[in-house]
Amino acid sequence: MTMNGMTRRDFIRKAGLAAAALALPTDLLADAARADRPNFVFILADDLGWADLNCYGNTFHETPNIDRLAAEGVRFTNAYAACPVCSPTRASIMTGRYPARIGLTDWIPGHRIKDAKLVTPDVLKYLPHDEITIAEALKSAGYATGSVGKWHMGGDGYLPQDQGFDINIGGSNAGSPPGGYYLPNKMNLKDMKPGEYLTDRLASEGAKFIEANKSRPFFLYQAFHSVHIPIQAKKEYQEKYRAKPSGDRKYNAAYAGMVQSLDEGVGRILRTLKDLDLDKRTVVFFVSDNGGFLQYTRNDPLREGKGYLYEGGIRDPMIVRYPPLVKAGRVRETPVSSVDFFPTILEMAGARTPKRQIDGISIVSLLRGKDALPRRALYWHYPHYNSQGGTPASAIRYGDYKLLHFYEDNHVELYNLRDDISEQHDLSAKAPQTVAKLRGLLSDWLNDVGAKLPTPIGPR
Repeated sequence: MTMNGMTRRDFIRKAGLAAAALALPTDLLADAARADRPNFVFILADDLGWADLNCYGNTFHETPNIDRLAAEGVRFTNAYAACPVCSPTRASIMTGRYPARIGLTDWIPGHRIKDAKLVTPDVLKYLPHDEITIAEALKSAGYATGSVGKWHMGGDGYLPQDQGFDINIGGSNAGSPPGGYYLPNKMNLKDMKPGEYLTDRLASEGAKFIEANKSRPFFLYQAFHSVHIPIQAKKEYQEKYRAKPSGDRKYNAAYAGMVQSLDEGVGRILRTLKDLDLDKRTVVFFVSDNGGFLQYTRNDPLREGKGYLYEGGIRDPMIVRYPPLVKAGRVRETPVSSVDFFPTILEMAGARTPKRQIDGISIVSLLRGKDALPRRALYWHYPHYNSQGGTPASAIRYGDYKLLHFYEDNHVELYNLRDDISEQHDLSAKAPQTVAKLRGLLSDWLNDVGAKLPTPIGPR
């Protein structure tokens, strides 16, 4: 216990909030309730692949609302999740820090596989309280903060209301929706209407939060479970997509139906903003937490999917709309990462980032229309096995080149993503100098963040 009776966790938490507040401009603190600052709606899909949306080339799925969002904003073609699975990416969004720096590198609670060749690091079961979240930083700046939907970054004591959010609707430590997509289920939702579809309900809750806070700056973290398993679509949508011609390519009708419901949920949020005349004052982000799950979708032309550090596991759809800043219809090829949301949002809110190591950089200049960010490397560290067949690995992208280091046998692979988006032509034997440079950068980064590495299994 501390001197005033607080637990150590509470003390650290209050100290972190105080540090965030001290980092804010004094004029902002003096007028924290100003209504002319932008609102933020951060829409996070679950397991949605880079190639799942019409605006990213999918001609079978129907996503008119998300497509319109892209047409009214900027669409990124080289946007990355900081991890190929959910919990670590969500932590990177909340903090602007790489999962390896936080120590949360696998989905919670993770799992072990039989006959593994390596001992993998233990999985952290929560987002630590000494991390300063985007909700805490914005709340200190006078924003109303709401979390609606999937959390999956800790249970009791580590839920959204413990991490800077004024309200938590539906958030728990569960990965998939407990009890499925049809209500009533086992989520902490009140007044569940039998037969109501979860995605619809979460969109309604998000709309209610916007309505309740329309007269003050707000940050809504709208985290849909769709399209995470279980694959449960509305019956009429499954029938619709079963009957829809798909040419030579096979699609999962239930998955397609879930994508449509996700799109309709996004549409509900966007209509609420428009009806309340908030659409031009609100920054809307749309992104996924990792690549598509190959059991139910295809990520072509990207290689592999969720659970892998190949492009199909980490490259995501990303759209940003904000009419006062973003010219409609832009497309950006500059590589960006989920660690970039934290500093970007704080800059747009007129707040400074907390005085601690932040791995992301603000991409406001890209949103304004400038062509490039300062040259930098992007990093990934996933020292775990997963049920999809992925093995422990780390990776770096620097410019057009991407290097993967696999820990079972310490081999590396090198790809030029501009020429080979599908990662089919390993250049490691032909470009030893590039390999050496990227291996050195990756090794330095792993040391800098204190990354936990897999280790050999001892004698049995």
